Amino acid sequence: MGRYVALLRAVNVGGTGKLPMTELTRMCEEARFTNVRTYIASGNVVFDARGTEAKVKATLEAALEEYAGKPVGVFVRTHGEMAAVLTANPFPKAAPNRTIAVFLDATPEKDALAKATGVKDEEMRIGTRVIYIHYGEGMGTSKLKIPAAKAGTARNMNTVAKLAEMSKA
Repeated sequence: MGRYVALLRAVNVGGTGKLPMTELTRMCEEARFTNVRTYIASGNVVFDARGTEAKVKATLEAALEEYAGKPVGVFVRTHGEMAAVLTANPFPKAAPNRTIAVFLDATPEKDALAKATGVKDEEMRIGTRVIYIHYGEGMGTSKLKIPAAKAGTARNMNTVAKLAEMSKA
């Protein structure tokens, strides 16, 4: 039995992809995941499950597609991986609400950040299956676009810290 964190893409953001967290909890429990807990209404869930990360991801994606009628991206991490994202944050002195981790299925290519457009004062780094971004003046006015990040889902460092804490065994 492993402890996992699942991060859903485009759920309850900007009025699209509405998914009550009670429904997400129900889906997880029906999938035989245990100790299910959600965190804020943007598609973060921590649970225990049997099987590999790939199996857990496929199970949750199938349940979400059945519910939503369309694919919903899911990014699954272990507690150790969530803690490592937090520890590896290359901007530890920056405001945690202005620093995000974009979770991806695979580590982006080395030149992924060179393809970014709209760069102003943002700082970017590649990590293991993640892209870190520090928004100097905040996300609200940023025009930054990173093609490699398009298929991912972002969480600020406050959320990453909370999920790492919640997922401790």
